[in-house]
Amino acid sequence: MYLVKKGTAPKQAHVGIPDGLHEEEHGRQGFSGPSSHLYHTHPPTAWSRIEGPLRPRAFTCTELTTPDHRSADGRPVTILESPDARVFFSRRAETMPYFIRNADGDEIVFVHHGRGRWETDYGLLSYEPGDYLVIPKGTTYRIHVESKEDPGLFLIVETPAPVALPDRGSLGHHALFDLGVLTTPELAPPPEDAESRREWEVRIKRDGDYTRVYYPFYPMDVAGWKGDLWVTKLNVRDFRPVISPRYHLPPSVHVTFQAGGLLISTFAPRPLETDPSALRVPFYHRNMDYDEVLFYHRGKFFSRAGIQAGMLTLHPQGIHHGPQPQAVAAAKNKEQTDEVAVMIESRHAFKVMPDFEAVELKDYAMSWSRP
Repeated sequence: MYLVKKGTAPKQAHVGIPDGLHEEEHGRQGFSGPSSHLYHTHPPTAWSRIEGPLRPRAFTCTELTTPDHRSADGRPVTILESPDARVFFSRRAETMPYFIRNADGDEIVFVHHGRGRWETDYGLLSYEPGDYLVIPKGTTYRIHVESKEDPGLFLIVETPAPVALPDRGSLGHHALFDLGVLTTPELAPPPEDAESRREWEVRIKRDGDYTRVYYPFYPMDVAGWKGDLWVTKLNVRDFRPVISPRYHLPPSVHVTFQAGGLLISTFAPRPLETDPSALRVPFYHRNMDYDEVLFYHRGKFFSRAGIQAGMLTLHPQGIHHGPQPQAVAAAKNKEQTDEVAVMIESRHAFKVMPDFEAVELKDYAMSWSRP
């Protein structure tokens, strides 16, 4: 294949879009493969209705009731599933009375709300809003909640492939965040409740089923460790986005973690493009190789109207999505974004679980068509 140009189209993508036309990127392999840019006389999202499973969807996670919120003995609720990842939502108001060990895969936990401690084989890690915690497969852990009045709200992504950092290429390995900002656990004396019971329970998850192992002693008795596999933490305030004043960069420049067919990206506050001819909002695209999920953590979300913190959107492969008309108008008077959001991309289609449908915003797919 080679570059071909027909009709009314600028020479540079995302720059100098002719008045009255709307740019759409049709590409493969996310935003890194072959692509073309099509210039429409109408926004590709200006549909009058959608029939079928590919409609864009939105959910209010903070209204979701979870088993671990109702009981300290409960588990998170599964909200999305694909062969690349399972996504859970957890609301925990009390410290876990048991330990968990996940033999199904690595976990990436994003802390939306709450403070406390993550107690692991490798020691203790405090957590706060905006933290990512990366937990290798097979790690034993439990969550200590600091206060019932400040319950933890966690978005948990489980992946069968090992979590790794993406190749930064010519940006160098200090881009987006330096490895020096990662936090590792610290070994500490046993917590106050270590001698509070005769038996301690460890629940081991494999293929979604749980085996319960009981110990007549406090099982977190590691006196030391060494190696290159451990729990780690990254906060979004240490994420430094790559920006360009003259060109709207694709979402792939914000990739934070990868695991097989799964990508997790961070959208953090950043200056908008200053070149008056450059596109300032996300361009329309068709998501041909990834289902795209966005969890909105805090701030004003400049590509979406009507979105609040704690909401989650799902844009399936094959159907267009891009900025809503209100966002295009608002971006003209903004100098920077102040949003924090987490994007989860899966090569295989996500299945929405029944419990999650209870908190769906049913008319979200038509939000591009409303004035």
